[in-house]
Amino acid sequence: MEAPAPHSPAEAPMPNVTIEFTVTSPEQMQELGRRLAKLLRPGDLVMLNGELGAGKTTLTRGLGEGLGVRGAVTSPTFVIARVHPSLGDGPPLVHVDAYRLGGGLDEMEDLDLDVSLPDSVVVVEWGEGKVEDLTDDRLHVVIHRAVGDTTDEVRHVTLTGLGQRWTTVDLAVLSA
Repeated sequence: MEAPAPHSPAEAPMPNVTIEFTVTSPEQMQELGRRLAKLLRPGDLVMLNGELGAGKTTLTRGLGEGLGVRGAVTSPTFVIARVHPSLGDGPPLVHVDAYRLGGGLDEMEDLDLDVSLPDSVVVVEWGEGKVEDLTDDRLHVVIHRAVGDTTDEVRHVTLTGLGQRWTTVDLAVLSA
């Protein structure tokens, strides 16, 4: 009996790269965003998920600072998407809030994210189930916080790099 042929690298599933952090203040969340920005490049898709008030926009504000983009990074909930051009030679930041969008990629098509993605860093809050078809390579960030009546600032952040792009990125440098 002949052994089955090994899978070619193209057929083998890409391993996910995951790292977890505990963040204890909005300032630390913003600093995590600044450090993460150093790892990002044009064409990167970052999906942010977490409860309301978890810190998605705070993390994105840090990304904007780290990327050196123009304009205050605020939640684009009512405009859906905001483009922040680079002040230097880095990529622009496209910040999307998909909270009010119910459909998948079809509803997102009006935003032309597929056109923006190759030249920009695209960050999508509430993007799960809506933008995965844009690219196989994406960074999925989940922010957990205590829910209910609490003033607890502690957040548990899980970053998972999906696809070939993230297999060679050392996410552990973010904890330094």
